[in-house]
Amino acid sequence: MSAEQTPHAAHTVAGRAARPAATVAWAAQVIVAAVLAQTLFFKFTYPPETQYIFEGRGGRPAATLIGLAELACVALLLVPRTAAVGAVLALAVISGAIFTHLTALGIEVKDPATGEGDGGLLFALAVTVAAGSLVVLAVRWRQLPLLDRVRGRGSVAA
Repeated sequence: MSAEQTPHAAHTVAGRAARPAATVAWAAQVIVAAVLAQTLFFKFTYPPETQYIFEGRGGRPAATLIGLAELACVALLLVPRTAAVGAVLALAVISGAIFTHLTALGIEVKDPATGEGDGGLLFALAVTVAAGSLVVLAVRWRQLPLLDRVRGRGSVAA
């Protein structure tokens, strides 16, 4: 029996194939968590820029609620067993932000005090979070709790 035919060799080959995907998922998780974490300050302190963004969208209570959801995303994304759930929540939260940019705020958000635009930075960060969340889901979708229940009920052994 050649080394490639042994069960151990097959596991090693599969393990090598899975490592790059896991590394990419971890990188995406950390990037998404970092972007969301750095915005928490603005959601919880409610400076003029945040006031402008949330004006007519629920004000400070909405900003705080979104901040709490983003904080939950950060925590979930950084724990391997819950990363897929964190990615789903992050995608849901950031979809609202992207929608708001495209329908009301615009790609470039202007600072109300100076009139200067952000050059599309906030929109780019939102798209980065969405893309990173999709990468995490592409790798870790099998870890979603609902899928375990669906697979368990649909199997003959159950």
